[in-house]
Amino acid sequence: MDHAVFPRDVQTDHAEPADQRNARRYSLLIRPAKLLSPQGEFVCILRAVSSTGVSARLFDSLPACATYTLELQSGQTYEMSRVWVREQEAGFEFTSQVDVDRLVSEASEFPKRGLRLALQFPITVTAGVTRSMVVVENISQQGARFECKDLLALDQNVRLEGGGLRETRAKVRWRRDTQYGVVFDDTLSLRDFALVAARLQASGLPD
Repeated sequence: MDHAVFPRDVQTDHAEPADQRNARRYSLLIRPAKLLSPQGEFVCILRAVSSTGVSARLFDSLPACATYTLELQSGQTYEMSRVWVREQEAGFEFTSQVDVDRLVSEASEFPKRGLRLALQFPITVTAGVTRSMVVVENISQQGARFECKDLLALDQNVRLEGGGLRETRAKVRWRRDTQYGVVFDDTLSLRDFALVAARLQASGLPD
């Protein structure tokens, strides 16, 4: 195994034969991504990547799953096995050969977009004097999509509460039948976004 799951103090600037150096080539990253598991979707920050795996910073404990799928903002996915976990860091090994340059550049036919988690949970939406119980279908740092039987107007200001969210003010951006998309007045920090996801999906895990 090369630097896919290297400890933090590994040195990489020493001279090596060309073939060995190529085998151990890796890139340092600071990039948000998703870790998908049978227990849910979790936010992480990629710290480094090599031809055999990645290391990532965590915001909360991960469920004890042996395998995960790494999903990038471009939509690219990579199957991995968990190798180690240490405090708020973890190392994963790819289960098949990976093009590191493609991963690092996030080359994709689809445009890069913010992380969106497919989480379903109930919240209360308040619009004026109307309070509606709705079900969120997915959420990002910038907004959410939910199902609501009550009629909401485009550009209407609403207040969201519950489901691990602090009281959050938002504006209705689109409507399709009973589905609505809202944009938060204040973007969630990556940490708050990650902790909301962790609490909703794995509330029994330690902080």
